[in-house]
Parts: sequence; structure tokens; C-alpha cells
Amino acid sequence: MGFEKKDLDVLLVPSGLLLMFVYHLQLLYRYLHQPHTTCIGFENFNKRFWVQAIMQGERRDIGMCLTVISSNISAATFLASVSLTLCSLIGAWISNTNNNFFVSDLVYGDTRPATLSIKYISLLICFLLAFSCFIQSARHFVHANYLISTPSTSIPPKSVELAVIRGGDFWSVGLRALYFALNLLLWFFGPIPMFACSIFMVLFLHYLDSNMAPLIEHEFDGRQMVKKVEQRVSEMATAIHMPSHQN
Repeated sequence: MGFEKKDLDVLLVPSGLLLMFVYHLQLLYRYLHQPHTTCIGFENFNKRFWVQAIMQGERRDIGMCLTVISSNISAATFLASVSLTLCSLIGAWISNTNNNFFVSDLVYGDTRPATLSIKYISLLICFLLAFSCFIQSARHFVHANYLISTPSTSIPPKSVELAVIRGGDFWSVGLRALYFALNLLLWFFGPIPMFACSIFMVLFLHYLDSNMAPLIEHEFDGRQMVKKVEQRVSEMATAIHMPSHQN
């Protein structure tokens, strides 16, 4: 029994998926133990400073902060809508039994109906996972919006940090699900394009996820800044009143 073209799916597809999973496990390890070497950890460090600066700043600057949070909510909602729309299109495609493009001889690989069903289900799972992650991202950003806009100084900054960081983490997982969906989408054209896309995706993501820049040393203390401003104002007021007393 010789090697047939349908055997390529058994060899190349698991190899491509394993390559993607191993890379993301390595990225997760770096994120947990060496966060400064990843772009996600670098961005989270800056987000923590941003939250600290906002919570210690003046209440009149809240409008700018809410604008930033609202832009993240809009982006997460848009991608969630796109993911749900693609899920609907896949369902409509599955129900269309007259479409035989992916079972033609143009696809070099396994074109049996059972394998085609696995392709559809795998792609649908990725888009559903992306939809769920983007919805959770929008949920956490909305929660952060409520905490920041609360007219009280008793809100701990750690709670806002947790909401913002979790929103960003769910956003990142949703994007990763879309990257996996792109690989599985190319599987419809054969296992060779899917495996080639996996290699290119790992190299591309490694370039995007690696951070070589040093952490920015932020220095911000709202109370000290307020004291300095009040001291400066009092000095200016003293300088203004001194000529009138001399006269």
C-alpha cells in the first residue's frame, strides 16, 4: 500500500497545529515568567502605569480616559460581530450541499465528506472562541469604564488594573483564535498550504510578540504633584501681593 495524497492531511495538518500550539505554550511561559520579553507583558506594564496615573489624577481628566476605554470597547464589539457573522456564513455554507468546490481534484489532499466536515467544525470552533473572547474583552472594558467614572475616591486602582489587563488578555486570545482560523481556512485548499501558513505564522508572530525595548521607567505621584502645584501657586500669590504691601 503506497502513500496517497489523502495521507498528507494526517501528516501535515497535525504537524502544523502542533507547531502553532508549541509556539503559544512557549509564549505563555515567557509571558508568565519573563513578561518584559513579550509585547503583551510590555503593554500590560504601560497599562498599569496608565491606570495609576488616571486614578491619582484630577477628576476633570476622566473624559479622556473614558474615550480610550470606549475605543477598546468599540474594537472588541466590532471583531465580535465579524466573528459571529463568519460563523453564520460557515453554517450557511455547510447547509449548501450543492457546493462541491472543496471536494474537487483542484484540492491536493483528503476530500472525503468526513474530512470536510472536520474542517468546517474546526473553523467554526475557532470563530466561536474568538467571538466569546471579544465579548469578554468588551465586558471587562465596560467594567473598567464604570470603575473609572465612579464619583468616589475609594475605588482601589488594583480593581481597575485587573479589569483593563483582563480585557487586554481576552483581546489577545481572540486574535490568536483568528490566527488559528486562518490556518484552518487554508486547510480547505489542501494540507500543504495549511502547513506552509503555520510555519509563516509562527515566524511572523514571533517577530510581533518579541519585545527588545527596555521597560519605561514611569515616575508619577499625584499627591506630590498636587503639593508642588499648590506650592507654586502660593509662591506666585505671595509675589503678586508683595508690591501692594510695600506701597
